[in-house]
Amino acid sequence: MGLALAGVALLLYLLALGWLWHQQESLLFFPERLPPEHRFDVPGAVEVSVPVPGARLSALHLRLDDPKGLVFYLHGNGGNLAGWFANADFYRRLGFDLFMIDYRGYGKSTGRIESEEQLMADVRAAWAAVAGEYRGRRLVVFGRSLGTALAARLAAEVKPDLTVLASPYCSMADLARHHYPWAPTALLRYPLATCEAAARMTTPLVLFHGDRDAVIPVAQAERVRDRAPGAELHVVRGAGHDDLHLFPDYLDAVGRRLRGS
Repeated sequence: MGLALAGVALLLYLLALGWLWHQQESLLFFPERLPPEHRFDVPGAVEVSVPVPGARLSALHLRLDDPKGLVFYLHGNGGNLAGWFANADFYRRLGFDLFMIDYRGYGKSTGRIESEEQLMADVRAAWAAVAGEYRGRRLVVFGRSLGTALAARLAAEVKPDLTVLASPYCSMADLARHHYPWAPTALLRYPLATCEAAARMTTPLVLFHGDRDAVIPVAQAERVRDRAPGAELHVVRGAGHDDLHLFPDYLDAVGRRLRGS
């Protein structure tokens, strides 16, 4: 009887692992689609379409008359541009253009995410589509939550003037060990190794994290800082995961760093 129960338990465990392997996209990505006819109501922003193999990425580009530079923003794992682009006025007041994409399957972007390398190739294509317009101006790569790993990888390659990572994690394996200690990290098809990319960066890096973040503990940001020589970490007191951008301490510090002070 005991052996039979152990066998059933093992079978259920293996089935759970198989489900995790095949359903990782549904565990990592929470896109909200928008109809093709949707129009974004953001003064000064133009809608852009970025062609990538097998799909087109929807993007918004806030354009000022004489910007100080560009913030290239990679958002988190939920929602779409309609929600993430809501802070455009913050960048307008700082004098920066803002460019933000929706990943495949998010908002009006077509296709679906199938691998980390596909996701990174899309990020590189979006960067190539816009960065050349800002030669001689300040270039900032900005990642939030899920987007921090993608931003770190891009920054290690393109060497922007500044990289900002808000609510970063060391790697998806590190985060999985925290939330799913029973699951072998070898199952992960999306390493999303922020720490590894940060260690290769040679340009300024600043990190922001809320001390009440229950989704990505602040210890994750500390690990990124420890792997990236010269990185700065600002811990925002009282901030959680979804409300970090609402805290004046965060906004003031981001503004100072974008201005280069």
